[in-house]
Amino acid sequence: MTAWVVDTCVVLDVFENDPQFGLTSARLLERLLPEGLVASPVTVIELGAAFDGDLAEEKRFFDKAGISFTDPWTSADTEAAHAAWSAYVAAKRSGRERKRAIADIMIGAFASNRRGLVTRNAPDFKKWFPGLKLVGG
Repeated sequence: MTAWVVDTCVVLDVFENDPQFGLTSARLLERLLPEGLVASPVTVIELGAAFDGDLAEEKRFFDKAGISFTDPWTSADTEAAHAAWSAYVAAKRSGRERKRAIADIMIGAFASNRRGLVTRNAPDFKKWFPGLKLVGG
């Protein structure tokens, strides 16, 4: 099986040494490291601002953390995102959803074709990817 996908919030916890979540997130990633860790292309994009647009610095951080960032987006990822986005839009149109969820949809789709997702925001993914294995919170 492939690696665990690391959600953007967990990477930020570690990168910023978040006082509330940093240590817990770092320990979780350390525990899962032998199974493989990967950042989705969406997470790489989202983190650009945290690194002041310095992609080389961001890549160095990923390398030091043991998080791969080169897994390609696949047609299976597109299909999973398509299905989840359609469900989201239907919920939004019926007034059952308020949040604009495109980044979460894409990260969840990427994770659905890998081992699972490491996140602190499990509820943001459960409703659109009910079979997705979630670790963290």
